[in-house]
Amino acid sequence: MGKREQKTCSVLFEPSGLKVRVPEGTILLEAARKVGVYLSSICGGDGYCGKCKVVINEGQFRSNPTGLLTPEESRENVVLACQTKVLSDMIVTIPKSHALATDQILISEDTSRFSALAGKVSEKVFDFKPLVQKTYLELSPPTIQDHTADHERLNVAIRNSIDISIPVLQMGFRVLQELPRLLRDTDYKVTATVGFRGGAMEVVQIEAGDRSGINYAVATDLGTTTIVTQLLDLITGTVVDTEATYNSQINFGEDYIRRIIYAEQNDAFDQMQASIVNDLNGLLVTLAERNRVSLNDITAVVCAGNTAMIHFLLNLDTTRIRREPYVAAASFVPPIRAAEAGIKINKRGLLYCVPSVAAYVGGDIVGGVLATGLNTRRDVSLFVDIGTNGEVVLGNQDWMMCASSSAGPAFEGSGVKHGMRASTGAIEKLRIGVDGSVSYNTIGDTCPLGICGSGLLDTISELFASGIIDRTGRFGQKPDKRLSEGDEGRQFTLVQSDCEDKQIVITQADISNLIRSKAGVFAAVKILMDTTQTKTEDLGAIYLAGGFGNYLNVQRAVTIGLLPDIDLEKIHFVGNTSIAGAKMVLLSQQAQKEAERIAGEMTYTDLMTHPGYMDEFIKANFLPHTNLSLFPSHKIVTQGAQ
Repeated sequence: MGKREQKTCSVLFEPSGLKVRVPEGTILLEAARKVGVYLSSICGGDGYCGKCKVVINEGQFRSNPTGLLTPEESRENVVLACQTKVLSDMIVTIPKSHALATDQILISEDTSRFSALAGKVSEKVFDFKPLVQKTYLELSPPTIQDHTADHERLNVAIRNSIDISIPVLQMGFRVLQELPRLLRDTDYKVTATVGFRGGAMEVVQIEAGDRSGINYAVATDLGTTTIVTQLLDLITGTVVDTEATYNSQINFGEDYIRRIIYAEQNDAFDQMQASIVNDLNGLLVTLAERNRVSLNDITAVVCAGNTAMIHFLLNLDTTRIRREPYVAAASFVPPIRAAEAGIKINKRGLLYCVPSVAAYVGGDIVGGVLATGLNTRRDVSLFVDIGTNGEVVLGNQDWMMCASSSAGPAFEGSGVKHGMRASTGAIEKLRIGVDGSVSYNTIGDTCPLGICGSGLLDTISELFASGIIDRTGRFGQKPDKRLSEGDEGRQFTLVQSDCEDKQIVITQADISNLIRSKAGVFAAVKILMDTTQTKTEDLGAIYLAGGFGNYLNVQRAVTIGLLPDIDLEKIHFVGNTSIAGAKMVLLSQQAQKEAERIAGEMTYTDLMTHPGYMDEFIKANFLPHTNLSLFPSHKIVTQGAQ
């Protein structure tokens, strides 16, 4: 008998109208991934975060039992997509809370400030000498008296035209093959593109005529959540345009550890690379078309990102990043052909990666140090980047120490009942009045769909200042009409109902999660300060990086114990320093060398094995801290909220 053909089922996702055909028994979350429908899945599909709720309108399915759905939700055919198998043709509705993939990226204030960031924040000005340069050459043709070979003749002309201190000037085989014909066809008038490759320079391409005035490159922040790109004119050093998108790897897990696990369990490393390369190529094409730039005229890409994202981009082995002793495949990735990674710029264009420090402190942090000039300051400064993870750097021109705490996700909505990314509909600012009323602002001034990081921080601070929660973060006995018992225990209602008829609450579990997150960041800072015997009063500045910082109320961040209690004027929002650092590297060979020096000289502290970290973490699990002497300017506030 012949082999029975497996039944396939059609799954239609509304309201997008996207449809996919999958084998019977396929997990619904996998079906969504196949067709590019975004479903929030913080746990990566393990069934314990409860974020991938969808409504099945038509069709047969089988779901695993879960305590993450209310009886009412079950009656209305709400399921967890990661725990549901497709058994027939289906129609599935995706709630608005999953609108991330189709929602327009809000390129925040920090994005608009990127072009000016290096000059305003960095104390060190680097020479303008891009990693890839073009020069127009008019060579003297050979004569019976001058027998110099074409290759050597070109090299001499390049060195006379461009200041090249590096002794080695390489040329690719294909370029060398085409050189004799091209020189003679153009009467020895050509444009040479020369790229910096560490210990050598390379003649990347030779073009006919004078094309020295057309040369572009792209600086990229390869973020876990978002990918931001800037198109740069390498002739003038100016930013032409900026574009961003959500990292579609979110479909495989909202933090990179989950993505590594997914890739391991499903042998999906190629898929992970294809996902991130497709995102990057989409941004490149958009920038090129919008600005009428040929992709062939984009000769370089510089990427800054955490170590895992760079590994995914290059399809390097990520498995050892999450396993002891937590070793990366490469920290200093040499320049390669962008085409080798599948990036669609000039076929001989170069891809550079800002070097990383360790498995959990990547090139995004090195770029941040470079952009802020922390490594050039005489006084001790602190750099804090709160994103999917929380990375901190402490130091000055003589020394630098760094650490990473897996504390950021809660401030991006992870593990919070109504938490969400900073996108349209997210509550970003919140106030509790003396009469107990709640007021808020949402991103895009639309109906509230959830609450993002800055709003969550406001909420904790306001609940604390109002005496609704005590120093442990527990709801007290103070009567309040907004306090109630919910499916997950006690909760405080932030939004009763609005135009979306959606109630938004913060639960006891949410508050505990957020306090743990802030404790992780502060404990990392405290460990570095104690190790170097740095006192709070010794800090000359705190640089707060990332989009989160743009909307953060600094007073409240200090009040709840997220940041050290210093003069608020010393705390500076510096925006997306990852792409700022990438841009600086792209525009200056000197900056590229400095980035390598920073990465090579920074001392990494592994908090997972540090004997004092857990003690500091436990101490920081209070508002603002168990040791109130660390927060003298807020002692009155905290004592009034027992």
